[in-house]
Amino acid sequence: MPLIIIIGLTGLYLNHSRFVLGFLPSGSYDEAKFDEWPDPEPVDEAEALAIAIAVFPADTFKKNAKIEYHKRAVQMFDGPSGRVIVDNNTGHYWVKTRLRRKTYDPAGRQVDSKFYWGTLFKSLHTRGWVTRGLGTWLADITAGAMVVFGLTGMVLFLTPRLRRRRNKRTQVEVARSNVPRPKRIKLKN
Repeated sequence: MPLIIIIGLTGLYLNHSRFVLGFLPSGSYDEAKFDEWPDPEPVDEAEALAIAIAVFPADTFKKNAKIEYHKRAVQMFDGPSGRVIVDNNTGHYWVKTRLRRKTYDPAGRQVDSKFYWGTLFKSLHTRGWVTRGLGTWLADITAGAMVVFGLTGMVLFLTPRLRRRRNKRTQVEVARSNVPRPKRIKLKN
């Protein structure tokens, strides 16, 4: 039953995402403030990589070919734990994981956090779970249960109506067979 509720709620999100997201908190940091920052620390590729390593020390990074993020010139590094994006001009950086983005100032203080509700809801809807570890079998079981519930619901809805119709037809046939039919009279011209 909980999975059916999850599938229903996430289906509501998929059909009406703006409505649902209106009830949920989201990050709203104005990145134009980067340019007004009192102590910007411009970075080059090596310094940006150093920031990425400081964020995820156990990761090895691959440089992403993208050079722009939110219309800002950046250095972007991808690792197993997430993505680190560093603003070239100010030293601000974003740390992105599958479900969250955090924004930091050049000193490493967090200034914003955004949760990716859409990713969470899509994952719950397609997998029945947040991670990929269980595959889609929970969602498949739930989908099968919904089909069974739908079919049995139709049977429970239609069976009494069909039975009443059949009983009424039988009563009409019995009544017709018991009533003598009037003789047809042929008229001569």
